[in-house]
Amino acid sequence: MLFMELKITNLSKDFRKTKAVNQVSYTFHSGVYGLLGINGAGKTTLMRMLTTLLNPTSGEITWDGEDVFKMDKAYRKLLGYLPQDFGVYPDFSVQDYLRYIAALKNLTPTEAKEKVQEVLLLTGMTQFKGKKMRTLSGGMKRRAGIAQAVLNDPKILVLDEPTAGLDPSERIRFRNLISELAADRIVLLSTHIVSDVESVAGQIILMKEGRFVATGTTEELIAACPDKGWLCNVPKDEVYAYHQKYRVANVKTLSDHAQLRILSQDAPMPGAVPEETSLEDVFLSYFGERSGGEDGNGMV
Repeated sequence: MLFMELKITNLSKDFRKTKAVNQVSYTFHSGVYGLLGINGAGKTTLMRMLTTLLNPTSGEITWDGEDVFKMDKAYRKLLGYLPQDFGVYPDFSVQDYLRYIAALKNLTPTEAKEKVQEVLLLTGMTQFKGKKMRTLSGGMKRRAGIAQAVLNDPKILVLDEPTAGLDPSERIRFRNLISELAADRIVLLSTHIVSDVESVAGQIILMKEGRFVATGTTEELIAACPDKGWLCNVPKDEVYAYHQKYRVANVKTLSDHAQLRILSQDAPMPGAVPEETSLEDVFLSYFGERSGGEDGNGMV
């Protein structure tokens, strides 16, 4: 396997008085990394710095020890990028759109012809290559977006909220495609959807308010989670009170009571039944809010 290292060191980005990214450091090698956080956590700002679309306020990004901004075009040749909102040319066919992007990426006509057919096959878009971009469904547009991102066989593939707006079946198809693309490259998948990273990411980074608050495999994050899941049966008229006091992951209303799944370090009530912790529980533990106004870390 080819050795590769993308490293960020004390990376920050300020917008006036707001620190969108605040002193983050991490080293990426080949594999899939899931950047998980709620909207506004700083994920897109970080993606834009990694793709050199934004200059950091401080800190550095290096590829195999070399500053990526000094590498300039040599670094961008290594990149494939699917932004959350990527521009399309509505009257281009899928094939013509990919040929145009191939030209922008400086592929020769021979290379472009070969690579376009290759990525159409990879993304399951061969049968739709003659369709106008404006006629595509949301799922097919995202597949076209992935196709353009991998035209240059990038060593670094950056995907910002790639499954936004997709139905469950399209999300599954997309995750399978990402797994296929993971060999011998760094894939960074930014999302707020837990299931998108749980099944494909070898390493997960939780980002909150511009910082990395936890990193590790799914198993490591679950093991380190300060909260546990508890199944609790409570009277219906007490549900609101539990929402005020605890982070409630799920509410199921039954005929004579309500069944709550509560996240708490200790049993929230006598008779509470402990349940296996999931990555979704970890996400809620860090990012969920109690109705009483405390954040996911229990800080007012």
